[in-house]
Amino acid sequence: MNKEAIIEKINGFLSDEFEVDIETIEPDAVLKDTLGLDSLDYVDLVVTVESNFGVKLGEADFVGISTFENFYDLIENKIKNK
Repeated sequence: MNKEAIIEKINGFLSDEFEVDIETIEPDAVLKDTLGLDSLDYVDLVVTVESNFGVKLGEADFVGISTFENFYDLIENKIKNK
């Protein structure tokens, strides 16, 4: 799966799961602020990513992840290394 396909898939399920307009999901936008994430939402995010991509995410994976671009890169690397 190439990065463009990963981004499209991520944006689609984030828009649905967190009920945000897909146009607000920009690579340099802050993930937490744009989606309005709280600690429970991160659990939903992890479960959604794991079910959509078959990769495992832990708390340590989110260190340094602030923008959507960071998140896309994280998922892309997880897929490549699985």
